[in-house]
Amino acid sequence: MATFIHLTPASGQTDSAVLVGAGDIAGCETDRAETTAKLLDKIPGTVFTAGDNAYGSGTEQQFAQCYQRSWGRHRERTRPAPGNHDYETDQATPYFKYFGANAGPFGRGYYRYKLGAWLILSLNSNTNARTWGGAQEQWLIQELAAHRSACTLAYWHHPLFSSSTTHGGQAQMQRINKILHAHGTDIVIAGHDHIYERFAPQDSEGRADSRGIRHFVVGTGGAKLYAIGPVRPNSEARNVTDHGVLKLTLHGASYDWQFVPVAGGKFSDRGSAKCSPAK
Repeated sequence: MATFIHLTPASGQTDSAVLVGAGDIAGCETDRAETTAKLLDKIPGTVFTAGDNAYGSGTEQQFAQCYQRSWGRHRERTRPAPGNHDYETDQATPYFKYFGANAGPFGRGYYRYKLGAWLILSLNSNTNARTWGGAQEQWLIQELAAHRSACTLAYWHHPLFSSSTTHGGQAQMQRINKILHAHGTDIVIAGHDHIYERFAPQDSEGRADSRGIRHFVVGTGGAKLYAIGPVRPNSEARNVTDHGVLKLTLHGASYDWQFVPVAGGKFSDRGSAKCSPAK
């Protein structure tokens, strides 16, 4: 059983908490991760990562020299998820060493915590192939049953839905998504495609569903941005011009979202929604 971390809302917030972050972050050959880290400097709350934290292979040196010099200054308040590049070195051992207890049980790559009124699930899409053995799935079913919450959010690396021309939707987390949908999960965040995209609530087959999950792709942490191809159904907002972070303000029964671009960026996306009543 994972340690159940309870993160209190930031100072002055009694009914809400802030979760902010992105995926696809730091490479030593560019300073783009520093431009998004500067956004974190000004935004209080808990930081998430949606994988591919240190390019190109998630080595100890790349975490120490590439990630640490930018997003690393927020390491103590960061709750990460691993990406495929993090797994290119020794089954992500440098990732687990770098983040320590904040990354959950060593070597597993999935865990949960409470943030204000919300149940937050950081999941591992790298070891969840279509024919996987079911350990993460069974853990998830047990956790959702044991820790019911009015509002639930999950994040991982590979997006189930994406309009990018580079990777597009990845099917390995569809079964996980079905479990989350059945339990009334409100938000799923992924990276992998270096774009920002927001979807309307939908089911695991990509059909519009007013009680479905709102998916975000936020691969805008610092890696070179990709292109958008044919737009998927239910896609409501897209960005391939500006790096930035997704800021979520989590209230007791609702949430606000805002894409915050780096200095000089022009793209913006914001809105609010109530949590799903299907619990």
